[in-house]
Amino acid sequence: MALAGDQPDPQRPIEVNQTDGFGNERLVAFTYFMNFDCVHGPFDNFDNNKDELGNPKVAAVDPDQFQTGDPQARQTSGCVVGVQPGLDPAGKPVEQTEKLFVIVPFFDKGGEAATPELTGALRQLFGFVPEAFNPTPQVAVQCPEPGLPLTQHQGAFGTCTMHPKQLDLGPVLTALGKNPDATPLNVPLPNHSHIIRGANFGAVWWQIIVVLINDANFWPDANGMTPTGQMLNSVEALRAVQAAGKASADVPSNFFLFFDSRQFQH
Repeated sequence: MALAGDQPDPQRPIEVNQTDGFGNERLVAFTYFMNFDCVHGPFDNFDNNKDELGNPKVAAVDPDQFQTGDPQARQTSGCVVGVQPGLDPAGKPVEQTEKLFVIVPFFDKGGEAATPELTGALRQLFGFVPEAFNPTPQVAVQCPEPGLPLTQHQGAFGTCTMHPKQLDLGPVLTALGKNPDATPLNVPLPNHSHIIRGANFGAVWWQIIVVLINDANFWPDANGMTPTGQMLNSVEALRAVQAAGKASADVPSNFFLFFDSRQFQH
């Protein structure tokens, strides 16, 4: 298997183990070499479970909270948005880990969610259905993969290569006062695109940092251009959108992806 510096420059359509991204004002392709990882420390209690005495059941004594596919666990992926782990999957302090900014279209384009139940829940929480959960998004996104001519694979809603199919938004909604019981609230993997600082990297772990774009006029197309005529294809451009109040602050997660990055030569 070729790794890191052995990778050729990306070509269209990109491979099934690749996704598009933006970095350093360029279009880049990420090549994934293993599946995602969502880190739980021994004293984390992301599902807010308690023992018979009412004490928190931390991960060290409650492994159900990070077991994928366990029918008794309320978290089906163990991937939680709104928490900050101490270490990345390689055991490195997370402050030293490269950041992948996952931008999410969090505005209303008039669509519905994948199921009536999800549509109702989103309207109750936010008053609208964010484009992030529209199975036929009206804006360009890099995940799920859009299909030909950009990508060999056309991904279904809630999927993307080497990503989890669900995320727990419980801590974020709790911080917003919308989840008073602090319970896990699992949603399908949202539609999203990617931004990194730089362009060419060898294969490393990346921590996912979520940023909600709340104005459709500031959402980038497949080439990074927004309806305002400005580009959103770099961390610096993202910071400008945040400063203008058109995007949320950075939201950390315990979710990591492993890939390299190379810019397109065109």
